[in-house]
Amino acid sequence: MDIHISLAAQELFKLWGVSITNSMITGVVASTGVAILVVALARNMSLSPATGMRGVVDSASDWILSLIESVSHDRQKAIRFFPIAITIFFFVLINNWIGLLPGVGSIHIGGIPVFRGMTADLNATLALAVISLVLVHAYAIKELGIVSHIKKYVSFNPVLLFIGMLELTSDISKVLSFAFRLFGNIFAGEVLLIVISAIAPLVAPLPFFFLEIFVGFIQAFVFTLLTVVFFGIASSHGTVHTIGEAVE
Repeated sequence: MDIHISLAAQELFKLWGVSITNSMITGVVASTGVAILVVALARNMSLSPATGMRGVVDSASDWILSLIESVSHDRQKAIRFFPIAITIFFFVLINNWIGLLPGVGSIHIGGIPVFRGMTADLNATLALAVISLVLVHAYAIKELGIVSHIKKYVSFNPVLLFIGMLELTSDISKVLSFAFRLFGNIFAGEVLLIVISAIAPLVAPLPFFFLEIFVGFIQAFVFTLLTVVFFGIASSHGTVHTIGEAVE
C-alpha cells in the first residue's frame, strides 16, 4: 500500500481567486456541524437535569466557566469571557477529532484528499492562535480600558519601555507556540495512524485511534486553558504596573 503524506494542505479549487484547500473544506463541515448541534441543544434547553449530549455540553460548560473563574478570580469577568472560551474549546476539539473519522484523508479527487483535518494544517492553527490572542487583548481592553492596556507596552520610562517590548515579544511567541503545539500533535497523530494502518490494518490501529481521541481532547483543553490564562494576565494590571510603581 502506497503512503502519501503532505505536510501542507492541498488545493482543491479556486473560488473568486482564493485557493480552497481540503483542510478548509473540513473546517467548514465541522463548523456547520457544531452550529447545528448547538442550535438543536439550545432549542431543547430546560430546567430539568440534562442527559445525553446536552448533559455533556452542560458539564463541559460548567467546567470551563469554573476554570476561567479560578484564573481571573472574578465571577463577572469569567462570565463575560466564557462565550469565547467555550467556542474555542469545542471548535478545536471537534476539528481534532474529525480528522480521525473514516473517509477523512482516504477519499480522493484527482489524487488529492477531499478532506484533511483542519488542525493538521499549520495555516489553520496559526489563524486560530492569532484569533485567540486578538480576542484576549480585545477583552482586556474592554476590562481595563485602551489607555491602561497600551501602558503595558508603551512608556516614556526606558525601563518600562524595554519591559513592554519584552511583553510584545512574548505575545508573538505565544502565537507561534499555540500554532506549532496544536499542529504538531494533531498532524503527528494522523501520520501515525496512516502508517500503522498501512503496515497492519484493522486491528493494529485501534489502540492508537483511542490514543488520538485522548490527545485531541488534551490539545483542545490545553489550547483553551492557555487562552484563559493569557486572558487572566492581560486583563489584570500585571507585573509592568508593579515595576512601574517601584521605578517611579
